[in-house]
Amino acid sequence: MPMTHSEGMVHTEEMDHEMHMNGRQTEVAQLGRQIMPFDLERTTHVFDKQAYGGIQQVLADDSDPEQIALIQTHLQEEFTRFQRGDFSDPAFIHGSDMPGLTALQTGYEQIEVTYIELSNGGQLTYSTDSPKLIEAIHAWFEA
Repeated sequence: MPMTHSEGMVHTEEMDHEMHMNGRQTEVAQLGRQIMPFDLERTTHVFDKQAYGGIQQVLADDSDPEQIALIQTHLQEEFTRFQRGDFSDPAFIHGSDMPGLTALQTGYEQIEVTYIELSNGGQLTYSTDSPKLIEAIHAWFEA
């Protein structure tokens, strides 16, 4: 019996959920390379859900100044986009039906986004008083 996947993927007996998710992770990584200028294999991405929203960090796994600069530039650009309600980069990577995305796009004016430069990368913080948007940020982080 096929299992329906939340993203609309139907698994057959020949393809189990783990195989699909590994394929999906590969697809996300390939699309991410088109958006993110730094080496994905040499970075750690942290999504920390908080009561007020969440913290996103991209950290270089080594002290390569070029990678760190690429991370910082990318996150500064995303910061500017997110403040305008432009979430097109995550949508490109994860799909326009990415969990939480529609709520973030329509409610962006209620979300305070801040950028902090870290010695080994950068950090974006998302804060809101709206329970609906906090839930959307958490869903977005889990995508």
